[in-house]
Amino acid sequence: MFDELWVLIPLAPFLLGGLAIWTRHQSKMLEKQKELMLLGERLPESEDGRRMQEDMKYLKERVATLEKIVTDERGARELESEIAKLRDS
Repeated sequence: MFDELWVLIPLAPFLLGGLAIWTRHQSKMLEKQKELMLLGERLPESEDGRRMQEDMKYLKERVATLEKIVTDERGARELESEIAKLRDS
């Protein structure tokens, strides 16, 4: 078992380098998350923040309505074409 251990010794710098890169990336991601949380807490306090939230809510509702219209109409068209095919056969 210890005879094969010497193979791992040359790989140690690469493993440590990968670990260092990964931990640096994780710390940067944590900092970004904290910034976003702070921005989210500050934004609603201002008038612009409240207006942006209201606009975002309105736009989300609008998109949901449009998605419903598009999918319902497409389903109706498909149903009509299937009925037409059944009539023809």
